[in-house]
Amino acid sequence: MMHSNKSPKGQLKGTMCDCGRYRKVVGQLDISVGKLGNAVKFVKNVVLGLRETEERYYLLVKEPKRFREALMNCKLRGGTLAMPKSTNTNRLMADYVSQAGLTRVYIGLTDDEKLFFLIYSTPLQGFASWSQEEELQPNTNSSCVELLSTGTWAHVECEATMFFICEFPKSRRRGGGREPGASASS
Repeated sequence: MMHSNKSPKGQLKGTMCDCGRYRKVVGQLDISVGKLGNAVKFVKNVVLGLRETEERYYLLVKEPKRFREALMNCKLRGGTLAMPKSTNTNRLMADYVSQAGLTRVYIGLTDDEKLFFLIYSTPLQGFASWSQEEELQPNTNSSCVELLSTGTWAHVECEATMFFICEFPKSRRRGGGREPGASASS
C-alpha cells in the first residue's frame, strides 16, 4: 500500500508555504474593503441623505403629506414612520430636521384615547420628549405628533401637510438591491 506525500490540499507535506505574498494580497483586499465601506457610507449619508444608528436608517422625505399619507409613503418605501425611542435617536432626528433647514416633521406617534401609541400599536414607554407647553396644557384636539427641530414633540392636526422621516431596520434583507427609501418614482 502506497502512502501519498501530499496533504489533502495538494501541498507536499513538510514544505513551507510562501504566505508572504498571500498576506500582502489579503492586506490589499482589506484596504479595498475599507475604501468601499467609506464609499457606501458617503452614498448613504450624502447622496441619499440617510442618517443611521446601529439598528436603523432614517430618511427625511421632503414631500408634504398628511399623517396617513406619510404613514403609507414610508410603508411603500419598505419602512415605517420614524419614532425616536431614546434621547440619542431623538437628537439625531432633530439634528437631521434642523440641518435640512426645517422646523418640524411628522413622527410615528398617535393619540388613542389620551394613551399615546407608536404606529406599531405599542404604548409609548420609557422615553418621551414633549415640549413644556404640551406637558402643561396638551392640545387635546390633535391626535398626531410632530418632532420639532429643537428635539421636542408637539401635538399637531393629522390633516396638516408636512415633511416626515421614515425609518428602516438594518437587519432585514431587501430584495433587488434597493437602498432604504428607494422607490420607482425617486
